[in-house]
Amino acid sequence: MASPKFIRTCSIWRALEVVGDTSILLILEASWIGARRFDEFRTRTGLLQTLLSDRLKRLVAANVLEKVLYSEAPPRYEYRMTEKGRDLYWPALMMLRWERRWTPTAGRLQLRLRHKTCGHVFEPTPTCLKCGDEISARDVDWAEGPGVGWMAARYSRRRQQRHAATGAQGLMVDVAQITGDRWASLVLRSIFTGLRRFDEIHRDTAMATNILSERLSWLTAQGVIRTHDLGGRRFEYRLTEKGVDYYPVLLMLLRWGDKYYVSPEGPPLLLRHKSDGHDLEPAVTCSCCGQPVEPHAVAYEVIEAENPRALEPA
Repeated sequence: MASPKFIRTCSIWRALEVVGDTSILLILEASWIGARRFDEFRTRTGLLQTLLSDRLKRLVAANVLEKVLYSEAPPRYEYRMTEKGRDLYWPALMMLRWERRWTPTAGRLQLRLRHKTCGHVFEPTPTCLKCGDEISARDVDWAEGPGVGWMAARYSRRRQQRHAATGAQGLMVDVAQITGDRWASLVLRSIFTGLRRFDEIHRDTAMATNILSERLSWLTAQGVIRTHDLGGRRFEYRLTEKGVDYYPVLLMLLRWGDKYYVSPEGPPLLLRHKSDGHDLEPAVTCSCCGQPVEPHAVAYEVIEAENPRALEPA
């Protein structure tokens, strides 16, 4: 019997155990823009009925959604965000931000966000509340925290679901292919922490070498990473600007994982803002007034085939 492989404890890993699935991300997106009932989710996501049913059950089991009876005769249910689900709002906004910056929007569903606090249409901005500066991966250092350690890698057998995002009429098609592929996100986590060579990433993620090779090739083809020749038939993987800009997505997933899955000892990672070394306090703020944005304080306007529809958040 093979001995278990171990990876670094990481709140990003724990968050991806819940949301690192393309179909689940499509469901959460649909929920943010107003879907509540099974048929509404099916129409919005385009998922097969059996797959949708399975993923909704997973989200209820993870306490991200709750199943609420709204009709007794016949019994009918709808799915509503829990507090834990609403706390995924900032990761979702950072995914939307990345999609807008790096994916052509022609012929795609679009979304305008209006901050009720200041009344302006805004762009979500990753911000350190300690200093008020916008967060960039280049400005953040990390150190091991009290909860650092190693845990057995428990990779469930998941098929690639990139086709699920590709065929969806959603807001976050391309970014959902990355975040929804847990292995691809873990590869990026490794590179962001300075592990750039194949053997280093392999040790850090404990994934099979063929899977790692495929994810590295795919991320390169997507323009998220690039190879850098070190000479002597040696090379490493480095982030492109497109890849660097993915950092706020992982940062907000880490923050969510720290809140709901941290060990009793504390977080595995401590983040410092390089400007003066203060503790990083990440938040998503309004680009107009600079205040943190919360779901109840944002109004949406979905632009679909030149037909704007105003919606209230989940």
